[in-house]
Amino acid sequence: MSFINKALEKAKSLHQQKVKPGPSPSQETPQAPLPDLDEVTGFAETPGEIQYTYTRKVAVDMDRLRQNRLILGGSNEPLGEAYKLLRTHILHGTKREGRNTLMFTGPLPNEGKTLTSINLAIAISQRVGQTVLLVDGDLRNPSIHRYLDLPSGPGLVDYLTSGYPIAEALVHPEGLANLVVLPAGQPTSQSVELLSSPLMVDLVRELKHFYPDRFVLFDLPPLLYADALAFAPLVDGIILVVEAGSTPREEITRALKMLKGFPVLGCVLNKIDSIELSYDHYYKYYPERDSSKKFKLPWFK
Repeated sequence: MSFINKALEKAKSLHQQKVKPGPSPSQETPQAPLPDLDEVTGFAETPGEIQYTYTRKVAVDMDRLRQNRLILGGSNEPLGEAYKLLRTHILHGTKREGRNTLMFTGPLPNEGKTLTSINLAIAISQRVGQTVLLVDGDLRNPSIHRYLDLPSGPGLVDYLTSGYPIAEALVHPEGLANLVVLPAGQPTSQSVELLSSPLMVDLVRELKHFYPDRFVLFDLPPLLYADALAFAPLVDGIILVVEAGSTPREEITRALKMLKGFPVLGCVLNKIDSIELSYDHYYKYYPERDSSKKFKLPWFK
């Protein structure tokens, strides 16, 4: 039985426990319907903000999240616009084709792929009628919960190793509408084996097909490790995050060669100087570049 069906069965059981003996069937008044499966698993899509009835909700400090460089209301506006542009690129390149499971990785550590995946998840969830599940697949060094100021607890590792119910590991950070997070749980040295296990394959498939209109974003370790390469066959699209002025060109080329044959959507040029995010600088500077010397990649900025 899938984790979604298990969650539904649990909700039904809880509902039945609450139902008290009533009048005979001929006199019985109509009962309230059972919780919708979307509500049970925390993905109900309604106008405005979703009201989560099963998914655990955690209050977060928005000011602290801004200090963690998350793009929220009142944050860096040019950078917020850059993430909206990235969101538009990705939606145009995936939604019509039904590609809703995306993976983030990078050539090297500390290039900002986790922060990029979180901010993009927030940007997509802010689009009207769009919901997002953000999965911390960096089982070696989980960090999404720290960026979002979420308490430590069970997560993906616990599901893959001991069958802990994923529906009970999901977290909704209050204030971030339409966003649900699946933390990694405790770090493990068996990350490659777990990410390529039949249980993980089934989970990704179930998340993709059960919620075809939702985006599921996976944050994976950099390509220095085997994790991302082992996980790549499971997703519909891959986004490579590189650091402006730092990631060597040969490392980007190596990463793209490693991912050859997999659906690489493009690259995000991260940690770009703030001046380069202004429209004046864009129109004034980029047309003057020598295109013959430009390293041509499918950049998303």
